[in-house]
Amino acid sequence: MQSSTEWLDWKFHMKNLIRTQADLEPWIQVSEREKKGIELTKGLYEWMVTPYYASLMDPADENCPIRLQSIPHPSETASPPNAAVDPVGDMKYSKTRRVVHKYPNRIVLLVSDTCPVYCRHCTRKFHTTATEGTYYNESFDLSYEPDFAYIREHNEINDVLLTGGDPLTLTDSKLESIISQLKAIEHVKVIRIGSRYPVFLPQRITQGLCDLLAKFHPIWFSTHFNHPREITPEAASAVDRLIRSGIPVQNQTVLLKGVNDDVETMRALNRQLLEIRVRPYYLYHADNVTGVSHFRTSVSVGLDILEKLTGYETGFSLPQYVITTDLGKIPVNNTYYAESNGNQLIRNFRGDRADITRYLALEE
Repeated sequence: MQSSTEWLDWKFHMKNLIRTQADLEPWIQVSEREKKGIELTKGLYEWMVTPYYASLMDPADENCPIRLQSIPHPSETASPPNAAVDPVGDMKYSKTRRVVHKYPNRIVLLVSDTCPVYCRHCTRKFHTTATEGTYYNESFDLSYEPDFAYIREHNEINDVLLTGGDPLTLTDSKLESIISQLKAIEHVKVIRIGSRYPVFLPQRITQGLCDLLAKFHPIWFSTHFNHPREITPEAASAVDRLIRSGIPVQNQTVLLKGVNDDVETMRALNRQLLEIRVRPYYLYHADNVTGVSHFRTSVSVGLDILEKLTGYETGFSLPQYVITTDLGKIPVNNTYYAESNGNQLIRNFRGDRADITRYLALEE
């Protein structure tokens, strides 16, 4: 058994990652389905879980949302129609080893291919989890210089997202080196960090890390809570350290079958996020990624959830529902405004309808 001091040390968790069925057995009753998933994906997809995240698992329920997100499933070996290793086009828009330039003024910088827990639903499953996969353009050497050179040469880039993998798998000194070089580029104004460490291992969000990031404002932090069970006192404390250091935190949830694809779970998740001062930002439709199809719902499920939350929850607790494609993030919304026979019609969350001219004095 670990001591309380060890439990508070994120490096202890990283040194004791759960990687095998035998490692997992002290935490849960490993089900036959999970055993099969671990066996079938051997040599195909990696998996590992931090002791902290394992401590959130229901030991008796194989359908526990924590277990579903982190333990291999037999369905990961299925080959559904149209599934792809990169349906969102990261490799299509790759410009250097790490730079993905899909949108006019902002880029992704893939600084890692490693995470503390490998999400079974990961959009970049090929890059992070597949044993023989990578998004890295390996025609370039390992140096970051071509990445920084590309950014310097494109003065339309004012926003850089550090992601991976998880950027916080890097040491504080490596992060500081990368961020300081980005901030030295005059037209780079905003740096964002995309990380699930507040969920998977909140002990990683040390005051030292927060102090380091605070030197480079504006820094924005996007994390990825998918279920209320993940919002623990430890996670709340990690978020609090970031916010008190002047770093806004927002959340990107993925709509996952069996995890959060119902109104009450999503309501509880978004309410609890607001309680820890995290703004729900995106609700992603699960991408048609190879090995992820068992998590996918229909788009109508997501629209129905948002329909039943709109008007009943405060406005900024409702994320924007998007489908990510190689064309970019496409907002998918229910319609509250329509034009018909020359009339401009609106409806509210209860379904009441009216002509908008009752409320607006429209000029000719």
